[in-house]
Amino acid sequence: MTAPSPAGPTGASAGGASAGPAGASAAESASAGPEPSGQAAVDQLLDLLDLTDLGAGVFRGDSPQNGSQRIFGGQVAGQALVAAGRTVAPERLVHSLHGYFVRPGDPSVPITYRVENIRDGRSFSVRRSVAYQHDLPIFFMSASFHRPEQGLDHQAPAPVPVPPPEEVPTMAQRLARYPERLEQWNRVQRPIEVRYVTEPGFVAPGDRPAREWQLVWMRMGGKLPDDPLLHACALAYASDLTLLDSVLAQHGEVWGPGGFAGVSLDHALWLHRPFRADEWFLYDCYSPSASGGRGLATGRMFTADGRHIATVVQEGLLRRVGGHA
Repeated sequence: MTAPSPAGPTGASAGGASAGPAGASAAESASAGPEPSGQAAVDQLLDLLDLTDLGAGVFRGDSPQNGSQRIFGGQVAGQALVAAGRTVAPERLVHSLHGYFVRPGDPSVPITYRVENIRDGRSFSVRRSVAYQHDLPIFFMSASFHRPEQGLDHQAPAPVPVPPPEEVPTMAQRLARYPERLEQWNRVQRPIEVRYVTEPGFVAPGDRPAREWQLVWMRMGGKLPDDPLLHACALAYASDLTLLDSVLAQHGEVWGPGGFAGVSLDHALWLHRPFRADEWFLYDCYSPSASGGRGLATGRMFTADGRHIATVVQEGLLRRVGGHA
C-alpha cells in the first residue's frame, strides 16, 4: 500500500522507494490526462470492487487504465476485502483487517484473489485473502467478520474544536498557490473528497509548519449503495490516503520534490460502529514514532456527530527525494 496519491498531487504514493509496494505517483498519472472526480470516480471505484467470481474462492480484479505504473494500495486492500466478504454470510460484518504489501502491483494485468476459509464460528468468520500477479503474491490480508451483538459501549471523545467540513478549504483552494501541484492533483482520480483542517503535505517545501496532529475531513465523492461491505471497503481505501502524511507533519516535511516519497509496509483497520462512507467523517491522525527510514502512524475516524467508527494503524517506508518544488 502506498501513501496518498489519490488525495494529493505529489509522488507521495509514488513508491519512489524501490522497496515499497503498489501505488501510482501523481507524476505518473499526470501524463494520462484528466481523471474523473465525484460520482463518476465513485462509479469507477465501484466497478473496480465488483470482482469476477471464478469459483472455489477465487476472484479476479482489474485496475484503472490511466497510465499509472503501479497500483494504488488502497485499491488492492479494498478488492481483497471484497473477495473475502463474498465468502461470508452477509449478516456478519467486517470488524478488522490486517494486511501486508509485499510487491508492487502491475496495472496492465488482472489481479487474482484467492480466499482461504480459516474459520466459521458461531459469531465470527475469519478469512485470508491473497492477491497474486505473475504467479507471485503482491498483498495478503487477514480479515475478521462478526455477527453484531449487544454489549458494553464507550469511546474516547472526538477532537474539539474542529471546524465543520463546509468551512474547511477544498484541496483546490489550498493548492491554488502551487499551480504545478494543483495541475497534478487535478490529474489524479478522486473518488474521495478530502479537506485538510491542518496544512496538507502537498504544499511546497518550507511552507508547512510542524504539527503534532493532523486532521482531515473525508467522504466518498458520490453516493454508495446500501451495502455494508462496500462501505467497509471504501473506508479501507480512504484509510490509506493521508495516514502517513502525519509522519511528515511532525517535522513540517512534505511529499514530492524537495520532500519525501513513501510507501506503506503494513496496515491494520478496526471498524467499531455503523457508518456510511459517503457521509463526512473526520480522520484524526498522529505519528508516535519514526526511525530507521520507517514511520508509524495511527488514526481515528469520527462521524460528523462525534461517533468513533474506526481505528487505523500503519507503518510506512519514507525516503527523501531530490529536487525542488
